[in-house]
Amino acid sequence: MIEQIGTNAGLVWNILNEGGRLNLKEVKKATKIKTEKDLYAALGWLAKEGKLAFEESEGDIYISLL
Repeated sequence: MIEQIGTNAGLVWNILNEGGRLNLKEVKKATKIKTEKDLYAALGWLAKEGKLAFEESEGDIYISLL
């Protein structure tokens, strides 16, 4: 399971590196991560490493790399 979280974190990082600031729905679609649970685990991994910024705007959560 840890390996899958790390793999998904890499997918998220790559998408944000290419696309800049995206909302949760855009990140999930672009990475093709199947479940929200898996997406949140990957985001948590990257957040713990201090690699993400989160911003809430008009009811959406936007994510970008630091």
